Amino acid sequence: MTPPRVRFAPSPTGYLHVGGARTALFNWLFARHTGGTHILRVEDTDRERSTPEHTQVILDGLTWLGITWDEGPYFQGEYAARHQADAERLVTAGKAYRCFCTREELDAQRARAEGSGAGFRYDRRCHRLSASDVAERVRRGTPSTVRFLLEDEEIAWDDAVHGRISFQGRDLDDFVILRSDNSAIYNMAVVSDDIAMGITHVIRGDDHISNTPKQVALYRALGHEPPVFAHVPMILGADGKKLSKRHGATAVGDYQEQGIYPAAMRNFLALLGWSPGGDREIMPEEEMIRLFTLDGIQKKAAVFDTTKLEWMNGQYLSALPADEMLEPVRRQLSRMGVAVDSARDLRPLIDSVKARSRTILHVAEQVAVRLDPSRSKIDPKGEALIRKMGGAFGRNLSLGASALEGLTSEEWNADRLLETLKSLAESEGLKLGDVMQPIRVALTGSTVSEPVNELLVVVGRERSLRRVKETADRSNGGVSAA
Repeated sequence: MTPPRVRFAPSPTGYLHVGGARTALFNWLFARHTGGTHILRVEDTDRERSTPEHTQVILDGLTWLGITWDEGPYFQGEYAARHQADAERLVTAGKAYRCFCTREELDAQRARAEGSGAGFRYDRRCHRLSASDVAERVRRGTPSTVRFLLEDEEIAWDDAVHGRISFQGRDLDDFVILRSDNSAIYNMAVVSDDIAMGITHVIRGDDHISNTPKQVALYRALGHEPPVFAHVPMILGADGKKLSKRHGATAVGDYQEQGIYPAAMRNFLALLGWSPGGDREIMPEEEMIRLFTLDGIQKKAAVFDTTKLEWMNGQYLSALPADEMLEPVRRQLSRMGVAVDSARDLRPLIDSVKARSRTILHVAEQVAVRLDPSRSKIDPKGEALIRKMGGAFGRNLSLGASALEGLTSEEWNADRLLETLKSLAESEGLKLGDVMQPIRVALTGSTVSEPVNELLVVVGRERSLRRVKETADRSNGGVSAA
């Protein structure tokens, strides 16, 4: 069998939506699984809304996600002459006809249909024109479109996701395939391109199902069997409605800015509407490619769960070497206005926080606090600890500051720090947590961090002592927040 040829065909009229990215990923996985070819075709025939800037945003988003293409990018607008020629072939074969109806005439027909309670359907008056009448109108330069002549017959296909789908030609209208300026309508252009590019499988969102009977009819009228169609489920928000900006970020670029790791985003998108079987969740790229089949695509809509995405991203970040996070973290720190000496090694700080982080942004925020503890903000759990401990919070911080101050810079290491704090707790008859937790809150604003002795190391002696003393002074003076 000929290896499959698939295409991702975005319209450059906006950003790369996560739904489009998921479609691109499914096409890419299928091509890689089958040894086929993945083609990128930019459908830029909407001249008013298509822009080079939008095209670049889409290309950048795909590149960030690691979705590559074997051919292209092709630009649909470059094939206008072929689209027109294919439409004219249909006219010559009697499978399409010129329509000279003006917009006003069509609006009047539509109004009459609506007034009678019937759905509008073009009455084919131009199909009944004689050949000589058509030729004379063309000679005079009368504006016309080209309409496809739909036969009164079943139009059906076996969808790789939904199974048998059937429409009746009599329920569809003779749709326009060429505008009056001879530019092709979407359905004509996409069929012409898919035939020319040898596309064998069309994997796309199931919002395209309504276009498919028209395209199937066009394929057959042009003498070609349609490709295999696989219409994948829509992506919904947590409220069960179509994913949109009201649910939060929907552009791939937004998640990149928020610090989602591309491999995690790819893993998450793959599982939106596709199941590899079993309870697999964290999947390396090689495993996704090995397991991906059209049979695994589900019919029901998928729900975009941001919490799960962040959890999955956290799993990837935990396993990611600090070296690979250096530049993204530095970029985020720069956006946050945190000045970092280029010679400063951030890797120990990244390693200290990545296991508790969900995004690169979260990593950068925690690194910023360790670079400058004065940036910390007491969170609700920190506030709760301060209220619970009452006066002991400031008192224990003061004891801790005194004990820690006795250590030199050479002694400021994890083992010696832990030993010192344990000794303090024993000598004062305190639980170790009653010594450790106030220090943790003073340095990070939170009751959760790496072990306190390790936290003190990454923050450094001078910054740690200054912050602990300042927080102790404020707490002992009746101020409960840093």
